[in-house]
Amino acid sequence: MTDTTIREYSGERAHEREEPSEDEAEEDEQLVCPECGGSLATDSERGETVCEECGLVVSEDEIDPGPEWRAFDASEKDEKSRVGAPTTNMMHDKGLSTNIGWQDKDAYGNSLSSRQREKMQRLRTWNERFRTRDSKERNLKQALGEIDRMASALGLPENVRETASVIYRRALDEDLLPGRSIEGVATASLYAAARQAGTPRSLDEIDAVSRVDKDEIARTYRYVVRELNLEIQPADPESYVPRFASDLELSDEVERRARELLSTAKEKGVHSGKSPVGLAAAAVYAASLLANEKVTQSEVSEVANISEVTIRNRYHELLEAEGQVL
Repeated sequence: MTDTTIREYSGERAHEREEPSEDEAEEDEQLVCPECGGSLATDSERGETVCEECGLVVSEDEIDPGPEWRAFDASEKDEKSRVGAPTTNMMHDKGLSTNIGWQDKDAYGNSLSSRQREKMQRLRTWNERFRTRDSKERNLKQALGEIDRMASALGLPENVRETASVIYRRALDEDLLPGRSIEGVATASLYAAARQAGTPRSLDEIDAVSRVDKDEIARTYRYVVRELNLEIQPADPESYVPRFASDLELSDEVERRARELLSTAKEKGVHSGKSPVGLAAAAVYAASLLANEKVTQSEVSEVANISEVTIRNRYHELLEAEGQVL
């Protein structure tokens, strides 16, 4: 092949690369108005695509993929929706099985006869038995119910419950439960999930809602974290501050000052070897004094579930690190 032929061939290939495909050209045409070149906007109410510059209706009678009904609140949406809830790890069957309603009414809303009610009750009983086919599913159902109960009592969000359910499922699949109680592993899973999500709860708070003692929770937590190789960072004292400030009804200024105190304490190494809950409670108390929003040590102690002595010791250390004396 001569040099001239190579140059011509290269020019043809370059020209081919520069020319857009038909699909790309159509897509570009759809993004701009064919009359003035302005940007297009979709009017979902009328089913039209309109130019924002000149008002030209580019297309009409578009298909609306949404529902044909309207709902004005969450309950009405649930009633009208014809699809089920999304799958979730918070249920032992991931929410894929069916339930028989408890209302004892037919499709027209009329009450069932006594014979029909008895029949429906028997069907509910058998349906519940079929949902848990073996001991593993019964174990999972009990544990996930326990996680949901404790999370509700602690005010933990749904993402923490989902994470705790996944951790428990992994522990069950890897056969970590023999020799340990279902409640203990469920509590340890919730404690680990809360710390992973950045919304930690102290061991005393977890112990208050759990059906197992504090020592078993701590022992099982260490075992589960080690065996499942969970990556959990040490608890940050600042993550407790918003909750304590909210429970004490303190201002944003107090919360900001408490974060500053803890940040300074970290820089100077004052926090090393100390309980993050105690540091957070002491920072909130010290910040309330600095902001002239008086709150007693007993009130902070009750909210944080730690002793007043801990608060007295820690808040002096925080103020000294900040270079302030009260």
